Amino acid sequence: MAGRWGLKDANMNYRKLGRTNFEVGGIGFGAWGIGGIQWLGGRDDESLTALRRAIDLGVNLIDTALAYGDGHSEQLVGRVVREAGRQVYVATKVPPKDRVWPARPGVGIERVFPYDYIMSSAEESLRNLRLDAIDLLQLHVWNDEWTDRDEWRRAFEDLKRSGKARAVGLSLTDHDPDSGIGAIRTGLIDAVQVIYNIFDQSPERNLFPLTLKENVGVLARVPLDEGGLTGKINGNTKFPAGDFREFYFKGDRKRQVKERVDALLQDLGGGVDLPALALRFCLAHPAVSTVIPGMRAARHVEANAAAAGQAPLAAETIAVLKRHAWDRNFYQ
Repeated sequence: MAGRWGLKDANMNYRKLGRTNFEVGGIGFGAWGIGGIQWLGGRDDESLTALRRAIDLGVNLIDTALAYGDGHSEQLVGRVVREAGRQVYVATKVPPKDRVWPARPGVGIERVFPYDYIMSSAEESLRNLRLDAIDLLQLHVWNDEWTDRDEWRRAFEDLKRSGKARAVGLSLTDHDPDSGIGAIRTGLIDAVQVIYNIFDQSPERNLFPLTLKENVGVLARVPLDEGGLTGKINGNTKFPAGDFREFYFKGDRKRQVKERVDALLQDLGGGVDLPALALRFCLAHPAVSTVIPGMRAARHVEANAAAAGQAPLAAETIAVLKRHAWDRNFYQ
């Protein structure tokens, strides 16, 4: 669609988002970082510039959440999307009512996603975004114990029937992609969001074959391992007090990451643009609809968007990357 920012960028490598009619770019915009609470150091003017630059480069899916800055991320996203003279898809998420991430085993859905709460959260997101509909509404945590419960099923069906949500999905538990398998088999899920990167390749075992079979879209999140796969983390790296990454890379985790990245680069033979390689690894899997790295500055947008237009990774390179899977959970 032509508009203020022109036509879709031919280098963005557009693909269908599962069974929806959304044609989304290989690189999407992860908008957690622009919420301004868990990630420190960002500014609204910088965030708006990054969002506009992303759209300029053909990015047409933005993933945000009601919990990102208590709606602030949604407000910034909605402002830019309303300005755009082209189709930009907005994905957002209903936060757990008990505000516990990830969902805990044994905690009933009535405490996390009761029907009325899902509906009211969707309305709040629409007010923040100032849009008529949410393109993809996702539950921000998931527990496979809830698969057979009526609350989420009825809410999703009613939101789609009313036109307030065009598609619905789940953001799956950190490092537990199989938690969404039962929900996908219900036929009620249009897309799932899952951690997938060079270190965490676990979705390839069971989740991705099922999403391909059922034609369910996949948003690959954390493709750069919260910064671990940028090649910039070492034992001396410092983060602002209170920044999420201070927790994620606590203790000797920075040293562990540095050792893993050094081994990866040595195996590849040097001269590697590691962030671009990490994004291209995700894009190489046919189940992946879009990859959503977090982006807060225009320079990050430009570097990440460029990865979508690069040649597919050679089978030999993918084989090397397969050897660097790492079974660990830094969210704990």
